[in-house]
Amino acid sequence: MAAQDRGSALRRFALGDSIFRAATFVAALTVLLLLSGVIISLVVGSIPAISTFGFDFLTTQSWNPVTEKFGAIAPIYGTLVTAFIAMLIGVPVSLGIAIFLTELCPHALRRPIGTAIELLAGIPSIIYGIWGLFVFAPFLQKTLQPFLIDVFGNVPGLNMVFGGPPYGIGVFTAGLILAIMVLPFITAITRDVFLTVPPVVKEAAFGLGCTTWEVIRKVVIPYTRTGIIGGVMLGLGRALGETMAITFVIGNAHRISASILAPGTTISATIANEFNEATGTLYTSSLITLGLILFVITFVVLAISRIMLMRLEKKSGT
Repeated sequence: MAAQDRGSALRRFALGDSIFRAATFVAALTVLLLLSGVIISLVVGSIPAISTFGFDFLTTQSWNPVTEKFGAIAPIYGTLVTAFIAMLIGVPVSLGIAIFLTELCPHALRRPIGTAIELLAGIPSIIYGIWGLFVFAPFLQKTLQPFLIDVFGNVPGLNMVFGGPPYGIGVFTAGLILAIMVLPFITAITRDVFLTVPPVVKEAAFGLGCTTWEVIRKVVIPYTRTGIIGGVMLGLGRALGETMAITFVIGNAHRISASILAPGTTISATIANEFNEATGTLYTSSLITLGLILFVITFVVLAISRIMLMRLEKKSGT
């Protein structure tokens, strides 16, 4: 009797394992099916625009729904430049906050500051957009942008980058908003990976006479660089695909300007602004092609980050 009960229990366990294995396989397969469906929809929808404009779609700045002349270079430029500004400002600030929270901050302040940083990630992007349009952009128009124009106005090269009137809204403002939005993601991840450094390793470095800065630079950052890169790439993915906040503050102008203070547009902002009003197959297809381009850019960025992580793991022997 006991042997029969044991056999019955083993069969139930085996059945449970089989059901669990099948359920997880279906869940993983669902992701691939959804991703394939998105890619197929984008490719099919972009065929009219690609067949009409060809490679010129990627190099043309014109965007005229009346004459049905469309080109993607202006939104591509805006997407890349705003993401670059966001990373240029957001990554050092995020790393600084993470280092302060893990190595320098008094214990009583770590939880309140850490919670405040994480709450920034929970604010809807449209709130960032409204705040950016009505508060942040006017502030920049009266303070930082005139300062930059005055300082770099006579510097060859930089006078073009920071030239023109201070509009308030524009590519530079959009990049700053993105920097604020990616900050909690990068900070939270880097803080968590910094906490994984074994205390004995840091204590050994302090015992050898290293300063706090030397321990951070030569022990903490090398030990956690894989996680840091992962956090930065997550923030970059967020910056490339952000829509609502950027739509409010970038100015939505389909042109490329040498000045980052001038209005511009991004791929996601163009799609959000115009898709509901798009009429005609070619207009709609051009917007879908922009979505396909954004998908490819994001895929390339994630692939490069994955290759970098694999090389670091191989180099470290893990």
